[in-house]
Amino acid sequence: MSSSSLLQASISSSSSAFFANTKINFNSRAQNVSLPAKPLGVCTCVATPQSEKTAFKTQVSRNVNIAKLQAGYLFPEIARRRAAHLQKYPDAQVISLGIGDTTEPIPEVITSAMAKRSHALSTLEGYSGYGAEQGEKPLRAAIASTFYDNLDIEEDDIFVSDGAKCDISRLQVVFGSNVTMAVQDPSYPAYVDSSVIMGQTGEYQKAVEKFGNIEYMRCTPENGFFPDLRTVARTDIIFFCSPNNPTGSAATREQLTQLVQFAKDNGSIIVYDSAYAMYMSDDNPRSIFEIPGAKEVAIETSSFSKYAGFTGVRLGWTVVPKQLLFSDGFPVAKDFNRIVCTCFNGASNISQAGGLACLSPEGLKAMHEVIGFYKENTNIIVETFESLGFKVYGGKNAPYVWVHFPGQSSWDVFSEILEKTHVVTTPGSGFGPGGEGFVRVSAFGHRSNVLEACKRFKQLYK
Repeated sequence: MSSSSLLQASISSSSSAFFANTKINFNSRAQNVSLPAKPLGVCTCVATPQSEKTAFKTQVSRNVNIAKLQAGYLFPEIARRRAAHLQKYPDAQVISLGIGDTTEPIPEVITSAMAKRSHALSTLEGYSGYGAEQGEKPLRAAIASTFYDNLDIEEDDIFVSDGAKCDISRLQVVFGSNVTMAVQDPSYPAYVDSSVIMGQTGEYQKAVEKFGNIEYMRCTPENGFFPDLRTVARTDIIFFCSPNNPTGSAATREQLTQLVQFAKDNGSIIVYDSAYAMYMSDDNPRSIFEIPGAKEVAIETSSFSKYAGFTGVRLGWTVVPKQLLFSDGFPVAKDFNRIVCTCFNGASNISQAGGLACLSPEGLKAMHEVIGFYKENTNIIVETFESLGFKVYGGKNAPYVWVHFPGQSSWDVFSEILEKTHVVTTPGSGFGPGGEGFVRVSAFGHRSNVLEACKRFKQLYK
């Protein structure tokens, strides 16, 4: 071996990092230098390993309550699996009937009002900065007159926000960590997750797939998706959603009367989620405050998200009646107002202009048309699964169809549908142990996508 070859061999076996930025010309004159002949032995180059870098750590302990959560929030996890599926099948036409995200354009009567307000901000006369944290008075008044007419709910009982989900967490801050909580099972996961983060719960019990110190009120087809309150233990807070996400069921007037009386008997507070009230077809209450005595035991939270397509615009409201008092007689509304003023600067003034337009006669008509479109989608999905022999629930009073797959894992069904049809659904167990064996199919989708998805369902299950 020539000296230049030996030099090259030595260099190539050395640390590449050392020579990363060094250019060596092996054809240089150094190649012609004569060296005394020496017997060549075996040359072994040993690279000294770099010491492993250890990431710097602060001395701040992690919130032990967040550490209790078993996995990521349900819908980002579904999005992650959808993304992985697209990597595997990059040419697939994936249809999403999973997360309840609206798909149809916001009616022009609403967007034009937002555009007008937006353009006004570029003028001296129309500019406004921070607004009232509780919301603009005209919008609060319109919400009161539209949704709570003759229910003795006044505009100053209403807090305008950036959505019901955000208000759920703000309410949890009001309640603190020393309260007990009950929730429908299955139910929207934000109720349980926010309770865990606040420190209201015990550890996750894997054997039963429940957190300790939460009262899971089982809602099944057998009980009409309304819990047997005789078997429910007393808790401080009761989260209740009607029409329900995910089951699509709606509580009757008689059932809500029982719930209000149950709360009164136990000195509890109901947090009533009415985000889907405008989808109601049956003659069921659209507000908890239709029930006599509810203002003494209930809070109601709602949203424009599923009515006007405001999932991205962000606008909702929460009603905290003056009559609702803590055990020491202090008004709950005053504490909620304190939290709102501390944690929130008020909903976007552009969003609120859109909300006010929603509640105009033209806006209400436009919202009902959009809701009618989604309800037609719901009927298509229900008819599809019923024609295939499945037991199907919901759909009539909510944009969700609750399909039963008895004896099967919800996540397994989700994976099979995604793998074989390229359609995203939502596994029922993501809403609580009572959802195991079910899959939620959302009616939020373009008509062509809903029809194509149903065609694929028929091909899979025929």
